[in-house]
This record gives sequence, C-alpha cells and structure tokens, in this order.
Amino acid sequence: MEVRKKTIDTTPLWRHVRKEWKLYSFLIIPVVYFLIFKYAPMVGNIIAFRKYRGGPDFLGTEWVGFKYFKMFMDDPTFWRAFRNNLVLSITYLLFRFPLTLIFALLLNEIRTIRMKKFVQTVSYLPHFISMVIVAGMVKEILSQTGPVNALLAHFGFDKIQFISLPHWFPAIYVSSGLWQGLGWGTILYLAAMTSINTELYEAARIDGASRFRLAWHVTIPGILPTIMTLLVLDIGGIMGSNFEKILLLYNPLTYETADVISTYVYRMGITGGNFSYATAVGLFEGIIGLILVTTANAISKKTTKTSLW
Repeated sequence: MEVRKKTIDTTPLWRHVRKEWKLYSFLIIPVVYFLIFKYAPMVGNIIAFRKYRGGPDFLGTEWVGFKYFKMFMDDPTFWRAFRNNLVLSITYLLFRFPLTLIFALLLNEIRTIRMKKFVQTVSYLPHFISMVIVAGMVKEILSQTGPVNALLAHFGFDKIQFISLPHWFPAIYVSSGLWQGLGWGTILYLAAMTSINTELYEAARIDGASRFRLAWHVTIPGILPTIMTLLVLDIGGIMGSNFEKILLLYNPLTYETADVISTYVYRMGITGGNFSYATAVGLFEGIIGLILVTTANAISKKTTKTSLW
C-alpha cells in the first residue's frame, strides 16, 4: 500500500514577496512609520537609567541605575496619578465597552436602510471633531453661563462650577468620551456581523427565536472573536488614558481626580525639564501596559480560544 506524503510548501519568503510585490508594497509606509516613530524612539528609554539634562548628548552623561525609579516610587503625587489613571480608564471601559456592543446590536436590528445610514452617520460624526473643539464645547456647556447651569438656575438650583470641582471630573471625562466614541466603536462589530451565516438566523427563526434570542444565541457568539480581541486591546490600553482631552480639561484645582500618568509625565518632563525622571515613569507605564495586555490575551486564549497571538 502506497502512503502519500503530505507536501509542504517550501517556497522561500523572498520568492513569495517577489511574486506578490504589489501587495507587499502597501506595507512600506506603515513599516517606515513604525520604525521611525515607534521603534527608533525606544532607544531613548536608556535615559531612564542615565542622567540627562538636555543638550546634544541625548543618551545621558552619567549612569544612575534605578535612581529615578526609586524617586517616583516614593512620590505620593505619582501614586495619585496612577490611581486616577486606573479609575478613569476602568470606569470608561466599563461603560463604553458594553454600550458599544449594545449600540451595534441595536443598529444591526434597524431594517430601514435610510434610517440605519442616518443613525450611523449621526453617531459617527462626533469622532471626527477635533479634541480641542470637543474640550472647548465641554467647557462652554458646563461653564457658569452655559446651558447646564442656566437650566439648573431655571429650576431654582444653585449653579455648579463643574470644571473646577474634582469630584465632577470623572463624570465629565466618561460622558464626553461616550458621546464622541460610541458610534465609531461600533464599526468593527457591524463589520463582523456581516460575516455571520444567514442560515443560522433562518434556522433560529424557524425554531421560534425572538430578536433578543437571535442576538444572544447567534449574533454575539458569531462576533465573539472580535469582542474578545477588542477587549484585550482595551485592557492593554488601560494605562494610556486620553492624554489630549485630560490635558485640555483639567486644571490645578482638579489634579486630585484628573491628573494621570501621561499628564504627570508631561509636567515632569516637558514642563519641568526632568527628562530622565519622566522617561522612567513612562517606561514603568509601558511595562504595566505590556503585563496587562499579555495577561488579558492569555486569559482570553484559555477561556474563549481567541487571542491576539
């Protein structure tokens, strides 16, 4: 009996690249971008272990080891920023992630094409507004003479200085983020829903499944890999709060709840000139982010068989 051996494609990579060079050429710009703006700057992390005060010697003048790491570990301001980072990011994630999924499921149920496109367009538009404009709108709406305080005064309540009160900042941060990013976050979910086999819906309808049951037993399992992939990425980005928005909205009066690691690094490094200290904090933030995304990926791979790698 003749046993057929399984053939293995041993075509060298360079031969495949030469054959499909047109497709590979699309990688040039993103690869160059990542090399220049992502990987090359990583060399600068060395100044977290060296003394650098500016000037042409960008790798520092003196080896100091973990001196700057010990400094920020003993700084209560850093731990306040660390706590705020976790509170703001986790709170935003707990609201945005399920609401984005629910909104995508609701959009998918709209049968009128024109209405569906209209809702999508209206919900996507805030994403394209500049963060500077968004921050200006938030400040104007919540100002002493803004519509919110005017409404409070109309019903006999005292006006509130929302932007200057620390305990209001998390609510402002989360609500403005939901308004700006909720619609845009549904795009990947809607794209994943189009790949679900329509025969599954037909079979479920024959069995008498309601729309809720269709969404729960067909749609959500069908896009589960997309859900878990986005969740892993979001967990990995917990330490990276929206720096631009926080920088534009916060002030010294709200540092108690608004100051996060990225703004702390900005003040210590760019404003204060403590570049080595700021680099050490930034490197610590990156390590925590790497641990989070690796852990989330491992848990997702073990529980749902879906992972980034």
